[in-house]
Amino acid sequence: MDPSALIQSLDRTGRNLAGFFTGLSAEEARWKPAPEKWSMLEVLNHLIDEERDDFRKRVDLTLRDPAAPWPPIDPEGWARDRNYNARDLSASVIAFGEERRASVEWLLALREPAWNHEHRHPAIGVLRAGDLLASWAAHDLLHARQLVTVRLEHLRRHADPYSIRYASP
Repeated sequence: MDPSALIQSLDRTGRNLAGFFTGLSAEEARWKPAPEKWSMLEVLNHLIDEERDDFRKRVDLTLRDPAAPWPPIDPEGWARDRNYNARDLSASVIAFGEERRASVEWLLALREPAWNHEHRHPAIGVLRAGDLLASWAAHDLLHARQLVTVRLEHLRRHADPYSIRYASP
């Protein structure tokens, strides 16, 4: 594993994700392709909470005290209970950038982190700190794909009665 490459990925992808919202209207940011699907604003606020309440916290715990229980998370519940879709778009973009910068700075400041420290997750099994770092970088890319999918579906619906099939069948 190359931790520096994963940290660089978090830094770069974080900036790319924040930039994805540039020029986006509040209406488009809140638009959902289906009632059970997330809007782009919900994805962004999920990323903020994952940054603060999941990945950074759990990597830290696994590095410092692998046997310590992890605090519970509830991404679906947070989206609903924390009212992600009603939040201000600009403030959310700023908050994500601040949280990501804090994460990258924290990761870069670690001295000889024990990436092989293992935490026993009750559902997944053994997870090493390095697994969490790699999953954090992958999580960004999975949500980048989700954001593109939502934006494409929004565009498709606004193109009606015209088709985007020339771009992709």
